Amino acid sequence: MDSEEQIPDKLYYTIGEVSSMFNVNASLIRYWEKEFPIIKPKKNKKGNRFFTKSDIENFHIIYHLVKERGMTLKGAKIKLKENKEDTINNFEIIQSLKDIKQKLLEIKDQL
Repeated sequence: MDSEEQIPDKLYYTIGEVSSMFNVNASLIRYWEKEFPIIKPKKNKKGNRFFTKSDIENFHIIYHLVKERGMTLKGAKIKLKENKEDTINNFEIIQSLKDIKQKLLEIKDQL
């Protein structure tokens, strides 16, 4: 998911919305939900999943570790379990740097 994309301001997001945010299949979202206990969607009587903004932020971290840094699921689980705060801080720093890079590129194009 690009750092530029903003998450729509809603209380709950469907699995389709989440999968399109990260450009992955809904089955991967369901799999990550089972593998990572930090993802806790609400479910209605039909079993439809509804993810909160907190879940989306956790997906960002998981996506970063697994897809961008190339960690295994086991490695990502261990990293989140042992040192969640540092992992979140590192993720936020990387996102900030990506935003700064994008702004600098935009300024460069204007010159």
